[in-house]
Amino acid sequence: MSRAHLASTDEFPPGPRPPLLPAAARELALAARARAVILVEGWSDQAAVDTLARRRGCDLRAEGILTVPIGGVTNLGAFVEMFGPVGAFGSSGSSGSSGPSGPSGPSGSSGLGLGLSGLCDAAEEAYARRTLERAGMGTHLTRAGLEALGFFVCEADLEDELIRALGTTAVLAVLEAQRELEAFRRFQEQPAQKGRSLHAQLHRFMGTRARRKIRYGSLLTEAIDLALMPRALERVLAHARAQASGGSPEAPTR
Repeated sequence: MSRAHLASTDEFPPGPRPPLLPAAARELALAARARAVILVEGWSDQAAVDTLARRRGCDLRAEGILTVPIGGVTNLGAFVEMFGPVGAFGSSGSSGSSGPSGPSGPSGSSGLGLGLSGLCDAAEEAYARRTLERAGMGTHLTRAGLEALGFFVCEADLEDELIRALGTTAVLAVLEAQRELEAFRRFQEQPAQKGRSLHAQLHRFMGTRARRKIRYGSLLTEAIDLALMPRALERVLAHARAQASGGSPEAPTR
């Protein structure tokens, strides 16, 4: 089974997911005839984007959109080089990435010229900005400049925003429905969790296992009222849909 086939949220086998390499992502994009890609840091972010798309009545594959988990922001350059404009990073091909394909991305690769958008954590905003500037996508980029390019910042990360949007009481109800509330109560008794807020405890609990984090990326997005969905999540999907259709993203409603 190819790594590209394994990128499906529903078909990936149990256990931690290995990073999606740029070459496998390229294979997946070409097979899907993608016109736009959403670059996210991890598999849980992909699960959230894909769940929101379904709730919004968007068939990502039919619309030519691919959500790509890049394995951390330090790999952003390699994926921008792979999917973005031909000649990104200039003739040297130096994306500055320290990812699995090396500093210059896949050997002999050139940009596919697809529409690019993405999510990053607040702590990684400066790195993402510098990477896009090195790729020739802008200069002296601000937060607004990043958003104009289709890259949106989560405060502090997407899981944090999902918990905040849903509220801790409702998140506990999701845990109970998943029969994990008892496990969470035991987790709260750990010395490292004493004195921490319930929000912080929930955030940490969901990150203790790779599969748990992915699962709750989808479950929390499913549970949130659409009117309260995190702005970054809504906007990155809207931007990608506009790119894939050849239109312009609508102005944010909030």
